[in-house]
Amino acid sequence: MHAFRPLLRKSLFNLFAAALACAALLAPRAASAEALLLIEADSGKVLQADNATTPWYPASVTKIMTAYVTLKAVKDGRLTLDTLLTVSPTAASQSPSKMGFRPGTQLTVDNALKMMMVKSANDMAVVLAEGVGGSVDGFSAMMNDTARKLGMTQTSYVNPNGLPADGQITSARDLGILARSFLRDLPEYEYFVHIPAIRFGKRVTGNFNKLIGRYPGADGFKTGFICASGYNLVASATRNGRRLIAVVLGANSGTARAVKAAQLLERGFSQDNLSWLRPSLGTVENLVPVDASPPNLRDDMCGGHRKRPASDDDDALIAANGGATGSGSATGGEAQVTFFTAGLQPPLMKASELMASAPAAAEPVLVYTGPTRTGTALIAAVAADADQQATPKARGKKSRVAKKPDAADKPADKPKDTKTATAKPGAKGDGKGDAKADTKTAAKPAGAKHAAAKPAEKPAASGDQAAKPAKPKAATKPPAKPANNS
Repeated sequence: MHAFRPLLRKSLFNLFAAALACAALLAPRAASAEALLLIEADSGKVLQADNATTPWYPASVTKIMTAYVTLKAVKDGRLTLDTLLTVSPTAASQSPSKMGFRPGTQLTVDNALKMMMVKSANDMAVVLAEGVGGSVDGFSAMMNDTARKLGMTQTSYVNPNGLPADGQITSARDLGILARSFLRDLPEYEYFVHIPAIRFGKRVTGNFNKLIGRYPGADGFKTGFICASGYNLVASATRNGRRLIAVVLGANSGTARAVKAAQLLERGFSQDNLSWLRPSLGTVENLVPVDASPPNLRDDMCGGHRKRPASDDDDALIAANGGATGSGSATGGEAQVTFFTAGLQPPLMKASELMASAPAAAEPVLVYTGPTRTGTALIAAVAADADQQATPKARGKKSRVAKKPDAADKPADKPKDTKTATAKPGAKGDGKGDAKADTKTAAKPAGAKHAAAKPAEKPAASGDQAAKPAKPKAATKPPAKPANNS
């Protein structure tokens, strides 16, 4: 009998350890200042959900809905990708990130969509909204109607670009529903959500979604940032014919959200052997909404502790825990997850290393102003836009030196159009904008096609310093208090 006691104790110990492991798997994760969601694109099955139904400020992931509504109008025949749209004073007055075209500049739906989805251009979102819905308010009503039809019960829209507004709210759940709907309803247009980079004239802007060109199989969607929301990302990837969608809201940097999304996707593709022990979470539509106000992360994201202003073009790697996402993160420490490089073959890389690496080489997609062109006409249009970019250097060097502070370093004035929700001064989501990847050129008229023809023209709305003609006296005046961007 005594001979069996050690074996019995060992068996009981193993049983107790297994019970603790199961309890850890089944226990709900602690609440944190971020929301995470991982779903299967085809079935909508939820693979992981943490605070997924907590209301959140969407920031520029709003532009996924702007693209969805626009492309549905194209698919329904109400306009085409070649339809010419005109930049209005309201569009020109939006805060950066933006293209900075003068009022009156024309461009196609196709080019406006590419600029909006890659550069996260706030002015292009308004151009599309006015072109499809007649006005920002009219288009916002279309967005809300679409959200209701898709089952996005926690979402409301006030503007098409995600600039701070009290009524601009969504959740990880609803963004998962929207991403699934985009892939299901608009498969012929999904290339708009994974363009690696665009070239406008001499300027190349890479996609702010760091997974594109780095994480194997990454093929969508969109980033977003305002101080109140933190760093947001809706991402998708496909492997062996299986497509997953990850949503990260409230990360503390641009790299952090990419790392968290990559970890979510990798775990989903890995199909952990203990997954059968976890309770079924059902489908994304069946997640129960939380009745609460969105968290305001402004102090954490844009407080004085940051060494540089926060923006969506945040290349800083996570410093905590040697680049890990943190042991308290719902996605776990980075040491637990490594990634195959391109081709899914060794060597393995840590998530932060993968995101810090250079993206795979890809030819930027050409974008330009004016009507649709091909062949030599396209070459001429691109050259004309490049010449317009160079024009201020030839005529305004002295005034540019006098300009203080530089418009590229600080956002432009707040729009005066009080009908547009983006001009609300009291919005909770105030923050700096969705990305300044191109800050050195943000203050220049980005190839506005009509700038040379009307050098004395003045924008009807303030806030677009890039669109104003160079005047030495005006250049010495600092811009008004920075507006908030997404």
